[in-house]
Amino acid sequence: MFGLYRKFKEGLSRTTKQLFGSIGGLFGGRKLDAASIEEMEEALYGADFGVETTEEIITDIQEAFKKDRELRGQEASAIGAAVLRRVLAGSEAALSAAPAAPTVVILLGVNGSGKTTTAAKIGHMLKEDGKDVLVAACDTFRAAANEQLRTWCDRLGVEIVTGQHGADAAAVAFDAWQAAKSRGKDYLLIDTAGRLHNKTNLMQELAKIRRVLRKHDPSAPHHSILVADGSLGSNSIEQARVFNREFGLTGLVVTKLDGTSRGGALVGIYRELRLPVYFLGLGEKAEDLQPYSIDNYVDAIFPVETAPAES
Repeated sequence: MFGLYRKFKEGLSRTTKQLFGSIGGLFGGRKLDAASIEEMEEALYGADFGVETTEEIITDIQEAFKKDRELRGQEASAIGAAVLRRVLAGSEAALSAAPAAPTVVILLGVNGSGKTTTAAKIGHMLKEDGKDVLVAACDTFRAAANEQLRTWCDRLGVEIVTGQHGADAAAVAFDAWQAAKSRGKDYLLIDTAGRLHNKTNLMQELAKIRRVLRKHDPSAPHHSILVADGSLGSNSIEQARVFNREFGLTGLVVTKLDGTSRGGALVGIYRELRLPVYFLGLGEKAEDLQPYSIDNYVDAIFPVETAPAES
């Protein structure tokens, strides 16, 4: 548990620095004042927590400050944590198994969001959990996509099915489902081509993949996940809105959080679209993709006395 919390803390360190680095001992023992609360408000906006969540946190801190002018940083941190837990209630998603194998997971998103590496990392995670996994390389447009996914899968020991460059992505998905079924796989992970969320023809291709899968299993795909680049901050909201409208998402993976100070963006996405989060990308290694946990996320952002101690 402590090791997992440390992973979140390290991965979100840039966001924490954005929030509190310039305020020094805000969460230590010193007393707060109006200036430090105002600085905290600016930092929350900078970390992309959004207007509503930022206002809720600051309002609660200001109310506490009015009642107790001796309010200290640790109490402010606890208030921020309480607001985030309230806002994020229900935001955890899990790759639950379908009634009949294989459970089909399709990964969607724009170019550069990290879909391909995320597919391999999820496959590795499921394999470590004792599941039998097949990954389908349905990004048939980008020349290096199959090679990149195969390299990752080979490195992590995950089985992969690919098609020819330029092949019909839906046909590859169809063949991959048949292979997963005949080989007794528990999960089929489908990596799709990156696409701009405002390109209708590319969205139609995703719809074709879904239709083909449903010829095998009317309930497939069981998990439709948008892989969102966390460094884009609140700009990811419009992407999520369009993909959800056009395809129907079951949740998100938020990647690249270790390289950005905008780690609050997932709060805004969840608050606006009510799309839960499956995993967070907290680094480049396979083990840096971690199941999303409200507690670990909140405790990493707002360190409070109840947060696990370093070991």
